[in-house]
Amino acid sequence: MPSTKGMNIKMNKFFKNVLGMILSSTISLSLMAGCANSKDKANVSKKGGEVTIGVTSFADTLEPTEQSFSWVITRYGVGENLVRFNEKGEVEPCLAESWQSSEGGKTWTFKIRKGVKFSNGDDMTPEMVKKSLERTFKLSKRAVSFFEPASIEVDGQNLKITTKEPVAVIPGSLADPLFLIVDTNVDTASFAMKGPICTGPYAVESFKPTDSCVVIKNKNYWNGDVPLDKVTFKCIEDQTTRSMSLQTGEVDIAYNLKAENLAEFKDTDKYNIQKLQSLRSTFAFMNHKGPLSDLKLRQALIRGLDKQTYSNVLLEGGAIAGKAPVPPTLDFGFKELKDENSYNPEGAKALLKEAGYKDIDGDGFVETPDGKPLQLNFVIYTSRKELSVYAQAAQVSLKEIGLNVKLNTVSYETMLHTRESGKFDLLIWNVLVANTGDPEKYLRENWYSTSSTNQTGYKNAEVDKLLNQLSKEFDKDSRKKLIIQIQQLIMDDAATVFFGYETTYLFSSKRVKGVTMYPTDYYWLTKDITLAK
Repeated sequence: MPSTKGMNIKMNKFFKNVLGMILSSTISLSLMAGCANSKDKANVSKKGGEVTIGVTSFADTLEPTEQSFSWVITRYGVGENLVRFNEKGEVEPCLAESWQSSEGGKTWTFKIRKGVKFSNGDDMTPEMVKKSLERTFKLSKRAVSFFEPASIEVDGQNLKITTKEPVAVIPGSLADPLFLIVDTNVDTASFAMKGPICTGPYAVESFKPTDSCVVIKNKNYWNGDVPLDKVTFKCIEDQTTRSMSLQTGEVDIAYNLKAENLAEFKDTDKYNIQKLQSLRSTFAFMNHKGPLSDLKLRQALIRGLDKQTYSNVLLEGGAIAGKAPVPPTLDFGFKELKDENSYNPEGAKALLKEAGYKDIDGDGFVETPDGKPLQLNFVIYTSRKELSVYAQAAQVSLKEIGLNVKLNTVSYETMLHTRESGKFDLLIWNVLVANTGDPEKYLRENWYSTSSTNQTGYKNAEVDKLLNQLSKEFDKDSRKKLIIQIQQLIMDDAATVFFGYETTYLFSSKRVKGVTMYPTDYYWLTKDITLAK
């Protein structure tokens, strides 16, 4: 067994290398934000005032253990974690000053920062951190998909987490918004509608599900002055309306605008535009417990999709055509992965015929091999325009090969419940692929056979075996090889439709300063966003 010192050196090298893979982002502004100390911006900004931010897909609750709604709490400057990701995608201290591992990566010790208060004035102690993490593991089914603790103990100012098995990405896992630290000494039942009590620069003042969330300055913030008095997050689902709201000054920052909006913001004296090559993947789950349990049907479906045209033409070059779980912006073998199900409509028709699918009634759509009608229910949600572009294009393309696809458009919140219930044939998804610093968690969450979030019925014993091996592997090159192997198996199984990897844009008025994009997409409102003088 390696010594503690040797393990710490190895771990530091691991995170420096693996998390440093997020290198292909292009950001037009570079300002430090969040938990790290920032430079004095008094010469370019003023204190006080209010800002409005246009966003999409509101949570229907602010309870951080529900679904993935903790992202909202972190993005809105309310929640903070023991560690965070910086602008390079590397983990750095936040509510924990430092950490180290021992026992071959099974025990992790975090030194909890002194002098931190929750927004209500309560002290954040190591005991409070312990209670917060225990609450998360108790209430969230997703928590154990990151790691499973054998124990969480307090030793003076340290918090010691021991896992049942070695886990290489504990610091990166604890940076996920799910593990934000909350005050458990208050009425936690009020979190859903009033917001959790956290340590971030802002605190929730009001919340209207699917409409708006207003946050105000946390006067007890531990990490310097909070410049703005109030920030309103306004839910504007329609992309065109969101763009117009920025142009008219109704909002100061607009999230989730796309390449087609660039022409609307040519006046560089009024707007800042930031661009980040995607660390997100847009894909569609295929439910293996229904008609799509048939491998040949899945293969034919994927071969019927002209993803290159979707990305280059319909999205105006705002995406890279998909084929694999991990986008090419991360160095995990995208070019060397073999895609046997690339666009080939004639091959798709031949596969369907071979498997016994044929158009019996002459309506242009095939029936199942036993002669029953075949209609695939494709669930999509409204908050990202590119999702409906992909889905509508897929519906047209698949009609060409004889597959009948019905689109079912729902809200983001309804989509989450639909995914959980497993009541779909296809369901579109857009997700960050490196939410712990590399793709391990993303792969496990979606394609590990017993993952609580795998509702498609996909099972591959070799994928499970390699994911288990990956969780214990600390060597960068070995991890890369495992991730490439896992991706190839998922592709060979035609498990999922990988549509594309979109470029992310952030548009903001020059009325505000300090707006910064992060590769991990967790941090929207930070203490560095101010009004310009």
